[in-house]
Amino acid sequence: MKEVADIFGISTECGDYYRAALTHPSYTKENNLEYGECYERLEFLGDAVLKLLVSDLLFETYPDYTEGDMSKIRSVAVSDNTLAKIANKMGLDELILVGEHDRKLGVQNLESVTACSFEAVLGAYYLDGKLAELTEFIKKVFPPYLVEIEENYSKYNAKAILQEYTQGLSKTIPVYRLANTSGPAHNRVFTVEVSYNDEVVASGSGKTKKEAEQHAAYEACKKLGAI
Repeated sequence: MKEVADIFGISTECGDYYRAALTHPSYTKENNLEYGECYERLEFLGDAVLKLLVSDLLFETYPDYTEGDMSKIRSVAVSDNTLAKIANKMGLDELILVGEHDRKLGVQNLESVTACSFEAVLGAYYLDGKLAELTEFIKKVFPPYLVEIEENYSKYNAKAILQEYTQGLSKTIPVYRLANTSGPAHNRVFTVEVSYNDEVVASGSGKTKKEAEQHAAYEACKKLGAI
């Protein structure tokens, strides 16, 4: 509880919530704990809380933006990639309990796991009656990320931009193919090629296939003049 309070700058009172928020399902199974003692239920709640607070921040920060503009930024702001960046910077990833087998596989390093635990902690704070404090936390932590996303949105949504652009030229859509996988199981690097009209246009790499596809799409967008 003290470590969570130090990281988020918000005092805590209900210890069981926070322990569950930092417990991966593999840990509960390995130690014969109840399902409710892992982060999944709290993550479900925290996801809703996060979207509400980020939406409120966007509404306040960008008074001239349309619903579509704010939705685009929010989709990236609450993504696993962004949440993992925030959680890792705060040191939250070091507190997550993972089963021994999954730990050997490097599961604790996955963006999805860190992001889920981050959301679960927000859910725990909500149940703890800390919504006002959470609002201030979001207003303090998220603005730099929103600015970066707003300024570089094409990098985050390159796949959609590429598909819209190519469909405007013809009915053919881009095709993505996994070209290579390298690195140990806990630190994989995926390389993806994107083709258009049966010709490889560009390639990109990332820690997930989805990230690699976005990077490949971004390079293709630049090459084709879509952005």
